[in-house]
Amino acid sequence: MSLQGEYEPSPQAWVREQVDAYERSAGAEANTLLDTGIPIVVVTALGNKTGKIRKFAVMRVEHDGEYALIASKGGAPTHPLWYSNVTQHPHVMIQDGPEPRDYDVVEIDGDERERWWERAVAVYPAYAEYQLKTDRRIPVLLARRTK
Repeated sequence: MSLQGEYEPSPQAWVREQVDAYERSAGAEANTLLDTGIPIVVVTALGNKTGKIRKFAVMRVEHDGEYALIASKGGAPTHPLWYSNVTQHPHVMIQDGPEPRDYDVVEIDGDERERWWERAVAVYPAYAEYQLKTDRRIPVLLARRTK
């Protein structure tokens, strides 16, 4: 079940350019966060307010075919804009390589959140620093493949 609607590219040039290059190359290009070498995936979601298709990249935190989406926003005091899109419209597509696939997303807590948070910090240690910079608890959302 693919998402339907008008695509509205990110207003942030670097996000828009990364998503475009990633999709154009089937994941062969623009597949890391800037110059870090850390892999990313591209998430396609419906906009919470507009209903338009939105796309953004997040760190690739994958385990057994599931993905954690870490709503860090670099430790800012507010959640990233995509957070409300995904929580209000929890069906997304994730592209990790050549083909996007369908996923359902839930916010997780407790022991499950802690396991995924540890995996996320192992992939991108700056997440731990981001948590120290903010009073909010950084949300961890889990994307599970739809059947």
